[in-house]
Amino acid sequence: MELKTLIITVIIAVIFVYLWRKGYLMRLNTFVQETREELRKCTWPGTDELKGSTVVVLFVTAALGLFIVGIDFLLVLFINFVTAAG
Repeated sequence: MELKTLIITVIIAVIFVYLWRKGYLMRLNTFVQETREELRKCTWPGTDELKGSTVVVLFVTAALGLFIVGIDFLLVLFINFVTAAG
């Protein structure tokens, strides 16, 4: 078990050194810092706005689900009518 752990550790170290030398880790660090900076500029919704948006999303999802069920039901009726008539 110790040999397996050692091999995994060496592989991770080699990958880390490779990424460090190629500069990928610095780019990743820069990306994370810039992303944090941009997220600080965002305006987040308040509790009331979040509740209202959640209600709208749930209502629209339910309405779309009912619409799809209705269309599916009508299509099944139509297909059964067409196949039974022949």
